[in-house]
Amino acid sequence: MRDRHLEPEHLAFRETAREFVRREIVPFHDGWEKAGIVDREVWRKAGKLGLLGIDVDERYGGGGVRDFRYLATLSEELVRAGASGVGFGLHNDVVAPYLNELATDEQKSRWLPGFCSGDIITAIAMTEPGAGSDLQGIRTHAVRDGGDWILNGAKTFITNGINSDLVIVVAKTDPEAKGSKSISLIVVERGMPGFERGRNLDKIGLKAQDTAELFFTDVRVPATNILGELNRGFYHLMHNLPQERLGIAVSAVIGAETVFEHTLEYCKTRTAFGQPIGSFQNSRFELAEMATELDIARTYIDDCIMRHVAGELDAVDASKAKWWTTDLQKRVVDRCLQLHGGYGYMMEYPVAKAFVDSRVQAIYGGTNEIMKEIVGRSLGV
Repeated sequence: MRDRHLEPEHLAFRETAREFVRREIVPFHDGWEKAGIVDREVWRKAGKLGLLGIDVDERYGGGGVRDFRYLATLSEELVRAGASGVGFGLHNDVVAPYLNELATDEQKSRWLPGFCSGDIITAIAMTEPGAGSDLQGIRTHAVRDGGDWILNGAKTFITNGINSDLVIVVAKTDPEAKGSKSISLIVVERGMPGFERGRNLDKIGLKAQDTAELFFTDVRVPATNILGELNRGFYHLMHNLPQERLGIAVSAVIGAETVFEHTLEYCKTRTAFGQPIGSFQNSRFELAEMATELDIARTYIDDCIMRHVAGELDAVDASKAKWWTTDLQKRVVDRCLQLHGGYGYMMEYPVAKAFVDSRVQAIYGGTNEIMKEIVGRSLGV
């Protein structure tokens, strides 16, 4: 990310994150991609360095800093290293706000120390085999039984699904209520009888990220594991989705910038017909257009970050940022691959890995079609 919206403390944090990624992630990432999962030990190392739970209260072992710029800076270092699938973003950017804002003091004492140390890896389970962006269409449900809830259902495409020790499950808890008024957030913990993990899904990209199916069969969850208000889960989700979508937008811009930088250097050094391929008018025009679009995207996303830090970013603007930047990332990566010619199709080149890793950006966090629907409704159409 450019430095204009960062203070000296953010720049110092970036150096810490960059060195951690260089030392503890880059040398091992290829192996994790082959294995389809990240070694849990890297989570503990990240926790010791203060890279997990950055915005969690210090009394629970967190950084105690509510400033999205730190999260965006860590995301930058992971994306630039081609390691956005490590899973820290889901843990820090998406799950942390739910625990910070909704958990009781007792829940925080149970979960947050491990969250910050890396001993507890988290996930959030929204998507189902028959319900993706339409959260009101979920079938996973729980019924009250004394002091417990009995949970049944299935989830899919769950990031950190294999490694996760704590999963926030979106479930229906009121069979009489309709749509959004029937949904609650239930925290399921590793080892609860009836909680099983299915396949570590074979994706086209983000190979190191363990993305899994989860199954719940008569899982007895204590009522003390309800997160937030009962039957207000949909409201809680809508409140926290803007940060998730902003995080995706940030990684999209960083990812596109990184591929562009590699491609610009390639166009300066690769020759054809006795001259650098970047000197041909078509290549110059392609590079000029991408450079301009990326500058525009960077300006917009920096503004979104600062508005979010100030508590002013709403769901509509986050949706705008998410769909436009991820579509831009797809266009930039595709054009950069074309400029590489045949080498762009080889996985040893960063552009090829970026091509498959970035494709999901327009899908998760709410598809771009849903983002446009949110924006469109805000316009009164």
